[in-house]
Amino acid sequence: MFGGEGADTARLEEYVNVGRERLRCGYTTGTCAAAAAAGAAALLLRGEVLPAVELQTPAGIPVHPELLSHTAGPGWASCAVEKDGGDDPDVTHGALVLVRVERLAVPGRIEIDGGEGVGRVTRPGLDQPVGEAAINSTPRRMIGEQLREALAASDWTGGLRAVVSVPGGEALAAKTFNPRLGIVGGISILGTSGIVRPMSEAALVDSVKLELNALRASGAEDVLITPGNYGEAFCQNVLGLRLDRWCLCSNYLGEAIDHAAGLGFRTVLLVGHLGKLCKAAAGNMNTHSKVSDARREVLTAHAALCGGERSLLQELFACPTTDAAVELLTAAGLREPVMDALGRALEEQLQRRAGPELRVEALFFSNQYGILGSTPGAEDLLALHRAEEE
Repeated sequence: MFGGEGADTARLEEYVNVGRERLRCGYTTGTCAAAAAAGAAALLLRGEVLPAVELQTPAGIPVHPELLSHTAGPGWASCAVEKDGGDDPDVTHGALVLVRVERLAVPGRIEIDGGEGVGRVTRPGLDQPVGEAAINSTPRRMIGEQLREALAASDWTGGLRAVVSVPGGEALAAKTFNPRLGIVGGISILGTSGIVRPMSEAALVDSVKLELNALRASGAEDVLITPGNYGEAFCQNVLGLRLDRWCLCSNYLGEAIDHAAGLGFRTVLLVGHLGKLCKAAAGNMNTHSKVSDARREVLTAHAALCGGERSLLQELFACPTTDAAVELLTAAGLREPVMDALGRALEEQLQRRAGPELRVEALFFSNQYGILGSTPGAEDLLALHRAEEE
């Protein structure tokens, strides 16, 4: 954390090339909250009104958010940061993330909670327990780091409590999936990397095609495709692949399969999170939540076909996450048959999209449960990729 930087440094000049476009990154609501907490703590403990702070994000990229709305009173201080989504603005772009920091008598104690406009978790299976503010793990860690750093630089021997608020957050949340997930009263404070990377749809599709073009031009006939970072990490850390013939397709499974078929690839092995691939099992080949979200419908239907009782089906239909659904299926003794049925449905949909000239197999997992299921021929393709890497 530091002071002395003006507003002209607040704009993040970090860019990514997406297809043919050069797009500017932004920072997450979690980064905004951590920066506001740092500024509020400096005002409370040292009487410093900082125009900006420096944060090292989990992505390793330093940011310098401008601090706004400095206010203080007996035992507390607050300030805010305006959310900057870069060239990928979502509903929170331009929202004010405000943090009030209060003194606590308990030495070294750190508390983090949500206030106005920050949602509360009402269903199990999310990042935070039921009853907690919807401030995810990485933002909580970032806020805590800033508060501990502020304590170390001051004479205060007690602790600190940070309350994160987003004025107007409840109205913003109505435009998100929070109400359906069981997060009520506001938005979530999110971000695993601290950085928002732009996701222009046309540019991303172009980028997928360019990656596939390059792989095919290098002589690859068999390609590994993952929808996102979870799949990439799973392939490396769990499946032990080096990703020599790998393409990231984001939400555009159909576009990637179409292009791979047109380029003459022999096979595609798709590795993705259950939350993504259960949508594809219903024929949804663009898995963005704004376009399609049939997770609960798919899992409930397959559970019914596998003999699930009505009470279980009702619980499945109300699940906020696929991990929560898998927990229910496991308890009911239906996890294996449902995942097998899902794999067969997924094979049918993927092969229908690919056509007769391209073989597509898939493996799906969750971070909590590991490998959950696959299409019938996925193990053969996985062995093929391992052999080709060797």
